[in-house]
Amino acid sequence: MIKLLVAGTVAYDSIETPFGKAENVLGGSALHFTNAASFFADVGIVAAVGKDFELSEIEFLKERNVDMSGLAVDEGRTFRWEGKYGYDLNQAITLKTELNVIETYRPSVPEGFRNADFLFLANIDPDLQAHVIDQVRSPTAIVLDTMNFWIEHKYDRLMDVIRRVHMLVINEAELREIAKEHNLVKGARKIIDLGPACVVVKRGEYGVFMMNRDEIFLAPAFPLEDVFDPTGAGDTFAGGFMGYLANIGEASSETIKQAIVMGTVMASFNVEDFSINRIKRLAYEEIRERYTTFKGCMNFGECKL
Repeated sequence: MIKLLVAGTVAYDSIETPFGKAENVLGGSALHFTNAASFFADVGIVAAVGKDFELSEIEFLKERNVDMSGLAVDEGRTFRWEGKYGYDLNQAITLKTELNVIETYRPSVPEGFRNADFLFLANIDPDLQAHVIDQVRSPTAIVLDTMNFWIEHKYDRLMDVIRRVHMLVINEAELREIAKEHNLVKGARKIIDLGPACVVVKRGEYGVFMMNRDEIFLAPAFPLEDVFDPTGAGDTFAGGFMGYLANIGEASSETIKQAIVMGTVMASFNVEDFSINRIKRLAYEEIRERYTTFKGCMNFGECKL
């Protein structure tokens, strides 16, 4: 049985950073998410690609018990994104977006996925996110991500979907734009008042901010010497985060905190190479070692005053 379901995009990306270029490489929110989450739980993926997509490039995911029966191959070309980063790797400059097959895509959740315990709605049209929610039964947690395009063009519809989910996982610029608040605490409180029990804010090199109805939790980013490409880091974070929750089987406050650390660890691997390459060749022992190291970085003992 699939424990974790993701609905999002599978794409080809062309990326330029100060450290190199990569053209027509694997990307997309659902693929980055699944590449990370599949280390921890059985994942079902719902997305669409075009006839030009080489399915053999993602065959390795089947070895991690990823079910791709929800991956539709439609007429036309696969979604493509082209972007560039300066030395501020927190900010991507979009050079070109070709929606292609996802312009007319209507996600269909296979029957075998509809009892999934955890659902992640990656960055897609909020109408499609609502359509996916309508097809699942009673997951333990529905978690949503979005982007500025949908906030600016489908704000009311997005707000309707947010009211139906348990958690929001977004970056800080998106939180400020949705909540119309500059302060993260005030912004998260506004979202929680709409219905979600928890807001997780991705802050790039500044770490993660989490707020629920009772508390606030902060986690730094993992310190790295080499960062090559931040594309997909947020989706990789979400994959580690949701994969951990699905593995444990519940979403208590303490488990969410641990999941945030695991998501941060997975994102730290993602940025060490272009596309999905670093996570693709990752070994579970590396994950365990970095999680332990990260935990040590945040252990400062009891106050002795």
